[in-house]
This record gives sequence, structure tokens and C-alpha cells, in this order.
Amino acid sequence: MQRIVSIGRNALLCLILANALTMPVENGHSESTTLIKVDGSSTVFPITEAVAEEFQKDTRGAVRVTVGISGTGGGFKKFCRGEIDVQDASRPISSGELEACRAGGVQFYELPIAFDALTVAVSPQATWVDSITVAELKTMWEPSAQGKVTKWSQIRSTWPDQPLKLVGAGSDSGTFDYFTEAVVGKAQASRGDFTASEDDNTLVQGIANDKQALGYIPFAYYEPNKKRLKAVAVDGGQGPVSPSRETVENGSYQPLSRSLFMYVSAKSAARPEVKKFVEFYLAQVPTLAPQVKYVPLPPQAYALASEHFKNGRQGTAFQGGSTIGMKIEELLRREAKR
Repeated sequence: MQRIVSIGRNALLCLILANALTMPVENGHSESTTLIKVDGSSTVFPITEAVAEEFQKDTRGAVRVTVGISGTGGGFKKFCRGEIDVQDASRPISSGELEACRAGGVQFYELPIAFDALTVAVSPQATWVDSITVAELKTMWEPSAQGKVTKWSQIRSTWPDQPLKLVGAGSDSGTFDYFTEAVVGKAQASRGDFTASEDDNTLVQGIANDKQALGYIPFAYYEPNKKRLKAVAVDGGQGPVSPSRETVENGSYQPLSRSLFMYVSAKSAARPEVKKFVEFYLAQVPTLAPQVKYVPLPPQAYALASEHFKNGRQGTAFQGGSTIGMKIEELLRREAKR
């Protein structure tokens, strides 16, 4: 009798173990759930997060998508080591990153997904500033300004003789690369004495809580915080222009209008779930991008990206080159030629 009870207990333990292996874990996904790893730009994060949520609903939890925010530069380091499947980027891949991917044997698809109006912002309490020229931004941010340009009055004589506190993206951010190249003239050429972060929400806090602060953030982080922030119109030579969907689409918001990208590992794209995710992304992003305050590309851009992905057209249209001042039409021309 004792032997029968013992066997029953063993069978019960086996049954419990078998059930445990198929039970949902705390995050609501089965341990056997397929995983897609995305990392990179905090600028692109709101778009990818929105797409990932819809995709996970569409697959009923069969696929889990994790979305990190290591910054464009930090994400490319992981991507070129083969650690992630998809890389979000707020600028094209650089020549150094191209070499790193080649060295790591990582081939990829480059897929443009939206446009952003990189926004210069201050606290609403900074009543003295409504617009600023690119030359004035350079005077603030260039390396030679470190420790020397420390007051608002040094930028424009009519501005107050008060401390100037700068807030901006960290050095692993594609936003940092783009802003410094567009404003100073060389990527990563910047003074170092400013409050830096790869987390755009941290930048929002730094600007909103100090009337002497000025910083730059993606439009998607400005728009939901516009009661706490004031966007500063930027004069790129044709008069002050405020950031908006309209000024990005008509090409007048320069030079801080920029294209956003998704890079997909060719090896990962061979997996059915990753292929399905990318196809879902390109189908849904025209609707979801404006919902998170980015500017969608024209329909032909997404059709072209889908065609490149379907036909296995890999590589980049930029080869490490600059996209400063690029308008939507030029992006389309480059993508069509490659």
C-alpha cells in the first residue's frame, strides 16, 4: 500500500511540474513565448512601443517584444555584436558602425519609419525667449563655449544677465549626434558642461523645472508636456519656424527636421516571428506614428520599405553620410536609388 501511495506522489509531482512549465509567468507570458529584442533610440521608442503592444495583442501573447532605450549609439553596439534583432535609430548608421557590423558578420535592412521635429525648449517662465537662430545655438553649444558662455545675455544682449543652464542628449544618443552636427557643424562636437541624459523624460524634467534652462528633445516628448514646456522657434536662415507636423512636411523646419529608422538583422529576419513583426510594423506605423506625435512618411515610402524587405535588399542608402537638412522627398529619392 505504501508503495502505491509513493508512486502516486511521484506521478502527482510530475503532473505539477508539467503544468508549471506551461503556466504563465508573472509578466503574463508563457516561458515558451518567442522573444524579439529591440533596443536603441529613445526618440524612436514611443513608436516601437506602440507597435509592439499592438503586435503582442495581434499574436495573442505568442510573441513577446522587449524594447530598450540604450540610445542610438548604444543600440548599434549591441546590434553589431548580434545581441538584438532590431535597432531603433534617430540617425542613419555611421561609417564606424558599418565597419563594426561587417566585422561582426551582421547584415541588415535599413527601413525609414517617420520624421521628427527636434525641438528646442525652455520653461514657460523663460518669457524673454520665443525664437533663436542656429548661430545663437552654436554660440551656446560649441566646444569653445565651455566655461565661457554661461549667461543668457552673452547670447543676445536683450536677454537677462542670468545663468544659462543647458540640457541635452547624452553622447550615446543619436539625438546628440544629429543636433551637434546640425548646429555646431560636426557630430559630437559639443561643450561638456551641460546636463546630459539618454532618457528624454529626464531632459523634460530638467528643462521644465528651471526657468534658466534651455534644451533639445524629440517632438514626441515635447507635445505631451507642452503645458510645462515652451517650444522655441528656430531660425535656420529663412526666419523663425516652430516645430510641427506641417513645418516638417513642407520642409520649412530646418535644420532640425530629421528622419527616423529601424534596422533589422538579416539573420533575425529569417525567423518567422521577426519577419511578421517587421511587416506588421511597416503596415501599422503610418497610423501609430502620428498618435505618438511623429510625422508619418508618404505611403510610397512604406511601400518602398516593404518592397526592399520582401526582396532582400540589404544595406544603407547613406553609407555613413550626413542627413542634415534632408527633406522627406530627398529621403525617398535616396531609398529608391539603393
